[in-house]
Formats: sequence, C-alpha cells, structure tokens
Amino acid sequence: MTTTRRRFVLGSMAAAGAGAIAASGASGLVKAAESAAGSTAASPEAVADAAKPSGRSEALLVSNPEHPKPAKFDRLDQTWHQGRITRLKQRLNEEGLAGILLTDRWNIIYFSGLWFTSTERPFTLFVPAAADAPPTFFHPSLDRDLVGSWWIKDTESYFDFLHGDGAFPNLGKVQMGGTVDLTRWLLKGLKKRGHGGKALGVDFPITADLTEAVAEILPGTTIRKAGAIGEKMRMVKTTEEIALTQRAMNYWSRIHAFTRDYILEHGTDATDFEVQMAAVRYGTDLIMKDLKRDGKPHTAVGVEIGIGVRTGIGTAYPHPNQFHHNKIKKGDALQVAGVVSIAGCGGELYRAYQIEPWSDAREKMWQVHTNSCLIQAEESAAGVTCSYVAKKVHDYQVKNGMARYIYHRPAHGQGWEGHQPPYIALGDHTMLEEGMMFSNEPGLYAPDLGFGYNHSDVVLVGAKKGLQLGSVPYTKEWCTLKL
Repeated sequence: MTTTRRRFVLGSMAAAGAGAIAASGASGLVKAAESAAGSTAASPEAVADAAKPSGRSEALLVSNPEHPKPAKFDRLDQTWHQGRITRLKQRLNEEGLAGILLTDRWNIIYFSGLWFTSTERPFTLFVPAAADAPPTFFHPSLDRDLVGSWWIKDTESYFDFLHGDGAFPNLGKVQMGGTVDLTRWLLKGLKKRGHGGKALGVDFPITADLTEAVAEILPGTTIRKAGAIGEKMRMVKTTEEIALTQRAMNYWSRIHAFTRDYILEHGTDATDFEVQMAAVRYGTDLIMKDLKRDGKPHTAVGVEIGIGVRTGIGTAYPHPNQFHHNKIKKGDALQVAGVVSIAGCGGELYRAYQIEPWSDAREKMWQVHTNSCLIQAEESAAGVTCSYVAKKVHDYQVKNGMARYIYHRPAHGQGWEGHQPPYIALGDHTMLEEGMMFSNEPGLYAPDLGFGYNHSDVVLVGAKKGLQLGSVPYTKEWCTLKL
C-alpha cells in the first residue's frame, strides 16, 4: 500500500461518519463469518431484535450492509475448541515440540473452552503434540465440578494452595502434610503419562527452579519458550469469533442509543454514575434475555457488560483514578465507554460527547480526534505494519496542532482478554493480517482545559481497509447533546 494509492481526504470525514468508513475491504472475512453465524443457540428472532429501534437515538444508528452477520450461537462449541487444539498440535510439530504447558488463563480458555477463574492456585493445560494423545488438566479441587463436566477427561487435581501432602478433606483425608511443590507435582504427572525426555514448550517464564525440577524429574527433557504460538493464533480471529463479536457490537450499539436517550431525558438532574448504572442494567437485561442458560456451568460464559460514564474534567485523563459521581453540567465533555462481550468476543465502543455549548478549542480537538479514528480504520489493511498506521494517525494529530494533547498510541489488539498484541504503536512493526481486530481510540486530552475526547470501536482488518463493527455514528449530530 502506498500513500498515492490510498489517498485519504479528510474534508468531510466526520460528517460522513462510520457508514463511509465501514464499506471496507473486509468483505471476504464478512462473507465467511456470515456462513459461520448460523450455528445453534439463540433464536434468529432474538438476535434480530438487537437491531430493532426502541428509542429516538436508535433511529440514528448506522445500518451497515458490510457488517458480518451476527452469530446465533451463544458461545464457541466443543468442535471449535477441538479444532484449535488440532491446529496447535500442528504448530507444535512444526516447531519440534512434543507438547506445551499452558498456564495463561486466556490460552487455556481459548484452546479448551473451559471458562474458569484464575487465582493464586496453579491451573495448567498440557497439550501433547501427538495427534492421538489427549490434553490434560492439572487443577485445584475447587474447580473439580467445572473440569469434571467438561470434554477433556484426562485430569489430575491437588486440594488447594498451599497443598499439604496427602491432604484431601473432600475425600475425608484431613492431615497437616508437608507443603507440596506444585511444579514438581505437575512434572511427575507428565512423567507418568510418558511425556518425559522430549522438548516441551511453555507459555510462562523459564526459571532456574523450573530448569532444576525438570532435570530432576524429567531427565533428558528440554524446556523452550513457546507462548508466541498460542498468542499468534489468538491474534487472528476465526469466522466464528467475528460473528460473535458482531453480535456483541450490535448489543453495544443499542446500549449506546439507550444511554444517549437517558442523558437527553434526565439532563443536568443526573450524575454520570446514575447514567452508568442505568446503562449497565439496560445492557444486562438486553443481552441476558437472549442467552440460553440454565444457571449451571458452561452457559452464559465470557459475558462482560462493563460500562463507564464520566463527565467534566474526568474526561481529560486517559485512565483517571478518581471515582466518577458528578452532576452532568452544560458545557461538559462526557464519555460513554467500556466493553461488551459474549463468550469473550466483543470489544470497546466509546463515544465522546460534548454537551452544548461548544468552544472553539473543544470543537477543534473533538474534530481532530474523530478524524483520527476514521484514519486508523481506513489505513488498517492487511500487508501494512502497525507502526505505519500509528504514524498516519499521529502525523495528522501533530499537523493539526494537537501534539501536547497526545498521551498514547492509537489502539491495541482486541482479544478475549481485552488488550492483546499487536499494538497500533510506532514501535510495533507487526504486519497486519486479515482477521486481526483492534480498538480505535487515538484520544486527545487537555487536563489544563478540563476536557478530553476518546471514541473507540472494534476495527476488523480487511484486505484493503478496516471495518468498524459498531453502528454508533461519529457525527456531530450524534455527539452533540443539548440539555
């Protein structure tokens, strides 16, 4: 891609809004996601309901035919996760590894599909490279019901951290045994399964203690850092992940419409905290009524409805540390932000509002920031580097006099854990690939002036440009609130 081939005219970008940008080169991925979207779970009527207006702001949402079809399923199924493990086994063989120990929570969930809570208690998934060898969970007894009802049947457990030798109160064995070294306990579990004497990968730091324990329990075994294998797989989204993400973003767009209407209705009588709580309740009711669930494990997993609202000077800081409970006032900048996900798939959708009246300084910063978001989406094509996109955005911001208001990179990779590599940053030279997803937040902040603006979205990388998956406009019509 060259600048001459991909000339970007900014004169009317903000007015054109998301609709113009979203007619992107991600169409190949979109078509694939449409075929993946039709699997089991929520009814077509329920999912389609996420696109129906319920208030005046919903009529302003951008209907984009380029968006993938939203998933009708509520989570990725066993077949999907088994397919990911099969691909992981292929990669292990390509790297000359006989297996890999995964302790990163998101690697374990991604490959096994078992959603669990990560604490100080070690929880490990071992995936052998041999095609016919089953994966193994090494886990605390606390998770025995989750593990025992899941599809991976080869498991081994300790009671709790710190584990006393021979102590299993759940089995009636109550004794103050010696403290068990759980690293060595795990390695002994590998040994009895015949996984010693080979090259094994790990997704965690290799310490002197680990090296010593391996030499003692698994002689002839070498340990290699291999976390990048799973990380790279998670960076490029499958068609099923894209369909689930689009479903989450459709809900998120409706939540934004509700929140905008709530602010317009309640005006200066409301606090940002009140608006936030109303949005969370609305979003939770909206999403949970569509999910098939029975209150037991493995349904309604990976659901996040995390919404934040801040008004006034709180918008002037990228990551403020103060609690937000402030009356909404005329002249305030106001931000609605957060993450909505289903089964881990979804992401950010922020909008930076200005409550009338505007000032020239506010209007200029809002416009430059809004244009910067659209530049990032336009430039997010497969085959360019993250640093290239970042430079395009920062060059535009600096050229328009915003240098001192720039606090951070334009975006991070968007994954199940939220932030993930790669990053739209000047120092990240990773090549963009179709199927990668990024946030969309080249924010600008002026603490000395008491305001800041930071939209965000999920940008799906396409062959020729990126596709913003939200339906919330980037227009002044949407972002200007008259109370």
